[in-house]
Amino acid sequence: MKLRIVLTFLFSIVMGVLSVVTAQPKIPVYLDRTKPIEERVENALSLMTTDEKVALCHAQSKFSSKGVARLGIPEVWSSDGSHGVSDEKIWDEWGGAGWTNDSCTAFPALTALAATFNPEMAMLYGKSIGEEARYRNKTVLLGPGVNIYRTPLNGRNFEYLGEDPYLASQMVVPYVKGVQSNGVAACVKHFALNNQEICRGEINVNLSDRALHEIYLPAFKAAVQEGKVWSIMGAYNKVRGEHCCHSDFLLNKILKNDWQFDGVVISDWGGVHSTDEAVNNGLDIEMGTYTNGLTTQGHFPFSSYYLANPFLEGIKSGKYDRTVLDDKARRILRMIFRTTMSANRPFGKFVSPEHSQAASRIAREGIVLLKNDNQFLPIAVGKYKKIAVIGENASRSLVVGGGSTSLKVAYEESPLQGLKDKYGEANIVYSMGYASGPSLYGRAEPSKLNADSLVNAAIEVARNADVVLFVGGLNKNYFQDCESGDRKSLSLPFGQDKLIEELLKVNKNTAVVLLSGNAVAMPWVDKVPAIVQGWYLGSEAGNALADIISGDVNPSGKLPVSFPKKLEDIGAHSFDKLCYPGDSVNVYYKEDILVGYRWLDTKKLEPLFPFGYGLSYSTFTWSKPSVDRTDVKTDGTVIVSFTLTNSGKVDGAETAQLYVSKPKSEVTRAAKELKAFKKVFLKAGESRLVTLKVPVSSFAYYNEKENGWDVEPGSYTLLLGNSSRDIKGTMNVKVL
Repeated sequence: MKLRIVLTFLFSIVMGVLSVVTAQPKIPVYLDRTKPIEERVENALSLMTTDEKVALCHAQSKFSSKGVARLGIPEVWSSDGSHGVSDEKIWDEWGGAGWTNDSCTAFPALTALAATFNPEMAMLYGKSIGEEARYRNKTVLLGPGVNIYRTPLNGRNFEYLGEDPYLASQMVVPYVKGVQSNGVAACVKHFALNNQEICRGEINVNLSDRALHEIYLPAFKAAVQEGKVWSIMGAYNKVRGEHCCHSDFLLNKILKNDWQFDGVVISDWGGVHSTDEAVNNGLDIEMGTYTNGLTTQGHFPFSSYYLANPFLEGIKSGKYDRTVLDDKARRILRMIFRTTMSANRPFGKFVSPEHSQAASRIAREGIVLLKNDNQFLPIAVGKYKKIAVIGENASRSLVVGGGSTSLKVAYEESPLQGLKDKYGEANIVYSMGYASGPSLYGRAEPSKLNADSLVNAAIEVARNADVVLFVGGLNKNYFQDCESGDRKSLSLPFGQDKLIEELLKVNKNTAVVLLSGNAVAMPWVDKVPAIVQGWYLGSEAGNALADIISGDVNPSGKLPVSFPKKLEDIGAHSFDKLCYPGDSVNVYYKEDILVGYRWLDTKKLEPLFPFGYGLSYSTFTWSKPSVDRTDVKTDGTVIVSFTLTNSGKVDGAETAQLYVSKPKSEVTRAAKELKAFKKVFLKAGESRLVTLKVPVSSFAYYNEKENGWDVEPGSYTLLLGNSSRDIKGTMNVKVL
């Protein structure tokens, strides 16, 4: 009897517990992180009101847009991130919020990354900057930029990956994967044809389909189809009469239909101009409207945005199709579930030793040695008692300014400090030599320092030194490397050319270190013994440069852009002003597919320094290359093999570059096009068999008659070299 009572009692307890458990509310599918993303997206979409869907599609602050608070779906927070994660901003202003914990690591600008010719560095870059964005709990990192370097005057070239579409494509894919491995959406920009800052908000780009598909779109396409990027930013300019932020041609036809992009299209800030076009032509999130890009501050209701109340009213009245709204909301939800609501999102890290090491590695691999007569460099520690460092860029911050790339950094090692740390402060004497004025946005203001006094002081310092290191170039002032304004000439600004000439008169042992994101003219090129192209190198700039100059690191960077002897040698500047910068309404790409080295090589114009060029402290010997087959089908692959030997006395790296030429073609072709490259690290005396695989499909040109890619049958020449001009061997193959 007692046992029965006990059993009955226990049974009632178990049933009570079960009833409590079964009474617990079932977790919604969209919150179940074990469910497939598409299932979660559709479930969330089914639970949302029309108002909530529309609210996803426009900004709620300068750098955020709404989630769905009622359902626990978080907001979307983005950050400028060209080469570092920007500081926190005041809710609806461009000014910093004054936080004390948002000072980032500055990584090298993307021209430096491109100069590494090393996709492993692109992966390291993306992973590292993505970790910083994740630590700051960002949904979207607004980068990388992949617009093509069409003219060396473009103020934003330093944010991009050079002049060659293949190089940019190979570098952007690992970058995107690295960022997104942190559960942060990369946002590839500016889609598309944002190749000048003059009249960027209204200029209409006119170009051929061939130029569009062969030169200006490949890196975007690679980011979408190979990198699986989760967001893309539209450009300010127009193409074929439509603003790029709501271009049916670019966004609907090419991006979402042809390329099957399943992510989010975000407008550039202030890049939206029409509700009808924004609704129907492929834009998903509208940001920054009524701010005129980056210049005008003002407090406007976000409900007045083109994709806010006007969109909502149009949906409710039947003017706009609800399926269009659902598509936008679906894409935004998909991005949120891939990022902030992902089960596998790591925690990130911020200004870590690993990030400093990454910034340093990328910087060192990206620095390019352009000239080194009589082994002027390296300068071993202890070789000279007095080293004069001259030039404002040796001490000036180069992470501040430039528009959206301006950073608040935890630290920045200047070239001057790096050289002092390397050679000892007692052995370094510094003189500014020239001054540029403050970094301002939208206007240039000259320095208040006396230019003649600076020059005279620098000359006296140089006269009494054993060796001079001039550290100059451009900076991020307006009309230099800066958003919203292009450079006015190819020449060095602020009297630097004259200063270099004066320094050489008193000290022939003067080397030039250029820090810039663009090519510059060098009227003194034959007079100086050594030239180093350093780009914008970020937090570790000084350490990286000192490592190269001292020989602790062997330079291995290659130019991702051509350095012309004069501006008129560049295709965009070989015609009239309609070709660049246009007439403020239209610009015509008359050089067509012949951009950068394609123009110089085809027109047989000698560059100052060619694309792909860069010296080493070592020497490399190339064997005669061979090809695995001479006849190949259009769907086949060609494998080029050769032996590379480090025949010098120091360890180093060389970059093998394979170009393809079609001597006889039914259409205009460039003299050569880069189709493969590989960076090879070799110890002194080491040899290695190197292979480069090239799919024959990459030989194709864009056939405008067929609106598709076409591989011509016939003979092709493969050219192996270490720049576009230094060819070590050629091979012929026949495409059947």
